[in-house]
Amino acid sequence: MIPTTFSHDLKWSLVLGFLSLFLTVLWHWPIVQQSYQNKLFSQIKELERQKAAQLLQGIRTYNLQQAFALHQQGVTTFIDARPPAEYRELHIEGAINLTADDLHSIKDTELSKRLNPGRRIIIYCAHEDCHASLKVAELLQSRGFGEVAVFLDGFRAWDEAGYPVDVSR
Repeated sequence: MIPTTFSHDLKWSLVLGFLSLFLTVLWHWPIVQQSYQNKLFSQIKELERQKAAQLLQGIRTYNLQQAFALHQQGVTTFIDARPPAEYRELHIEGAINLTADDLHSIKDTELSKRLNPGRRIIIYCAHEDCHASLKVAELLQSRGFGEVAVFLDGFRAWDEAGYPVDVSR
């Protein structure tokens, strides 16, 4: 009796497994088809670009040369939005490490001690496809910081250009 029940349960579990696999493929067929045609990656990248453009509305952006020129003038606060481990490894000289998670947990009084609300702030992350800087910029603007901008090219471009970097802090 036990072997019969086991084989009966095994058959039904296989039937249900194949049925769920079939329904999953059927439900996600457009994605499967794009993946098969090697179009899925480009489609995802396009959606990311659209999302970034939407987030950038109302936020000023700087390219590598512009960010470097402002850094040289010394009138801008640079914020590194990358995780603390990456920041400790290497960052733009004089930059402050401040992630979106930090901003969610930090009080306004502590934030105003670390940042001057009247000073220009430029936020960067790892590279041009990284959106951590956009999130930090958006959070800073929502907390009353007016001159917030994003350095779109990111730390990778800064480092590759040979601009000043720091390992302290």
